[in-house]
Amino acid sequence: MSDGGLLHLRWLPGVHIQVEDARAAMAKVNEVCQQEEHALLVDMAAVGSVSREARAVWSIPCSASRIALLGESPVDRVLANFFLGVHVPPCPTRFFTSRSEAMDWLSAHA
Repeated sequence: MSDGGLLHLRWLPGVHIQVEDARAAMAKVNEVCQQEEHALLVDMAAVGSVSREARAVWSIPCSASRIALLGESPVDRVLANFFLGVHVPPCPTRFFTSRSEAMDWLSAHA
């Protein structure tokens, strides 16, 4: 978490995210937030794949007040749009290819 209260979750390039990974990430978000809501930047650049079960975990409400998904490739955009089209996010969620635009969107609604 940054000094300004922004959470940053970064997935390693090429990772194949399974349900256990998604649950662990969301548990860590909730642990760090300690019952308070915070904006969350998810760096998903070059993620290899996300299982259906993992995507379902991200539909469960957590301590994120809004989520910016940050990617850099058409594959990242497809993964994000597939998630956003199939699942209802628990809070406002958008995909960005620009870190500065993602940060502006998160801080404008803090």
